[in-house]
Amino acid sequence: MDSDVTSERDPSPVGPPAHPAERSRSAVVGEALVRWWADWRGTLVPALACCAVLLLVGHFVVEPFQVPSSSMENTLKVGDRVLVDKLAYRFGGTPQRGDVIVFDGKDSFDTTSGTDYVKRVIGIGGDHVRCCDTHGRVTVNGKAIDEPYLHPGDVPSRTPFDVIVPLGRLWVMGDHRADSADSRSHLGDPGGGTVPVGEVIGRAEWIAWPLGRWTKLRRPAGFAHIPAPPTGDHG
Repeated sequence: MDSDVTSERDPSPVGPPAHPAERSRSAVVGEALVRWWADWRGTLVPALACCAVLLLVGHFVVEPFQVPSSSMENTLKVGDRVLVDKLAYRFGGTPQRGDVIVFDGKDSFDTTSGTDYVKRVIGIGGDHVRCCDTHGRVTVNGKAIDEPYLHPGDVPSRTPFDVIVPLGRLWVMGDHRADSADSRSHLGDPGGGTVPVGEVIGRAEWIAWPLGRWTKLRRPAGFAHIPAPPTGDHG
């Protein structure tokens, strides 16, 4: 025997769709956001990716550094922005004589708080650094170095020094010798004015700003023929 089947589905709504003014505010905002994202995602996603890459590069690879003082003139002037290669010494490389480096001054130039400095490496671990010879020049392991980068009118040093650089540390000086508080100014401090290699942030590679001063910072030829330190001269 056949039986009637009664539908349990709700009847379809009757009448026209709700007027926009009657729709919830959240629904309108949601649809607007969806349209905005559809219009802009092609631009925003690459832009955000570029920002992330720049942040990572700045943190791990290359970091801009603004020169704060005249201690490196005329090589670097106040306000110059240099690009610092933070990987230069991270995979077996070590600072070399003649490199311009940026380093944290804690445990060497500062005793209370870390401040970043930019100076030129004159002596590395084991080197015998002295000033001055009979011609007024700085010598490294008995070899006088030619320093054409010195600020015009400066002499290599008016402060005498005779130091054997401890292993793992650096003797650094500014190119503007008459206006640089460098290793010479900290001879009486722990470390004898030398800087721990572990506090080196990186090597200054380029002057990036102002554009008219865009320059590659190269290691001067005067450091190419410095002899190795005598055996046992490792302070």
